[in-house]
Formats: sequence, C-alpha cells, structure tokens
Amino acid sequence: MEKLVELNDHHSLRANVYRKIEEAILDGSLRPGDALIEQKLSESLGVSRTPIREALRQLELQGMVKNIPNRGCFVIGFSKKDILDMYAIRIRIESLAARWAAENITDEELEKLREIVDLQTFYVERSDTLQVWSLDNRFHDLIFTACRSRMLRDTLSSLHRHIQRSRELSVKTAGRAALSVSEHKKILEAIAAHDADLAEVSTSHHITMAMKNVSDHMDA
Repeated sequence: MEKLVELNDHHSLRANVYRKIEEAILDGSLRPGDALIEQKLSESLGVSRTPIREALRQLELQGMVKNIPNRGCFVIGFSKKDILDMYAIRIRIESLAARWAAENITDEELEKLREIVDLQTFYVERSDTLQVWSLDNRFHDLIFTACRSRMLRDTLSSLHRHIQRSRELSVKTAGRAALSVSEHKKILEAIAAHDADLAEVSTSHHITMAMKNVSDHMDA
C-alpha cells in the first residue's frame, strides 16, 4: 500500500488509513484470512500504530475484519452470499433510483448520459473492457445524482464500493461488456423518454443479469 503523508488533523489521518485498508480488502490486495499486523501496516503506510488500530476497530464494526483474542486481526471480506445479497439489494433500490432519475433528470445530465453510452459503445467495438468498466461507474453515478435523493445516492455508492471487485470482473468477462452496454442503452432510452416504469424494469433486468454473471464467475 502507498504511504500516507502524516496529517496534523488526526481525524483526517484516521479516515485516510481506514480508506487505504478498506480499498486493499475490496480490490483483493488483502484476501480473506490474511493477517492484519499493526506494525507491518504502520510501516507500509508510514503512520503510527494508533490510526491503524482505530481503522481496524472501525473495520471490525463493519464486519470486514475480525479480531481473535491471542491470535490477532484477520480479513473476513465478503462471502458469495454477502455479494449476492448486495446485488439483490441493488436490484430493489437501484431500480428506484432509475425511476426517480427518469422523473428528475436535467437535459444537461441526459446529454452526459448519452455521451457515456456512446463512449462505451466505441470501446466495446475495440474490446477495451478497462475503459468500459471505468465508464460503467460514471453511468451509474450519474443516475444516482439525477435521482435527486441524497440518501439513495449515498446508499448505492456504498454498495457499489463494496462490490467493486466483483463488478469489475463481471464487466471484463467475455461477452459481458457488450451486453452490459446494450442494457445501458435501454435504460438511457427509458430515462430519456421520462418513462419511469420502463427505467425501473430495465435497470432491474440489467442488475439481475450482472448478478447472474457474478454468481457464475464465483462458481467457476
């Protein structure tokens, strides 16, 4: 992990340490079962052990790590059930976000959404899944903003962050990128027509297909 610059603000430093360790767990750099040794993390990040200890305590409260007496702290990560549960939750509430986006999106936001889908189509034709994946995040983030609900946006942003690794693997699976962009086009068309019902149904289908792809990938 990249070293952090020591900050005068203890809360900012603690938040940065937490974010770094969380990212390492979510992107697979730290895997379930890995030991989290305070001294090694302290040296790796270039900070004292106090913010490390506080970050691990916060991660334990969130169920991402577990402190075992006389053994130490270990990564738990997410099980297949955890990930599929998060996808199931996404189906419900991200569909609602699309419905509200269809009702509230501005012309400027709609144009940006079109540009993202056009770019995704361009990169799919060139088999550049890395760019498709990057644009996938922008597509969904823009819908979260357009839904005009801070609570819904924050909840979905958190869910996406927690399953970012599985989402990335899903998009990069052979053939999935093209299907995903095709599904994005249908969502875009529904939102552009301000058809809230169709936007909700199209989004539900999109996430259901992604969920199936992730499940198949994890089984394999």
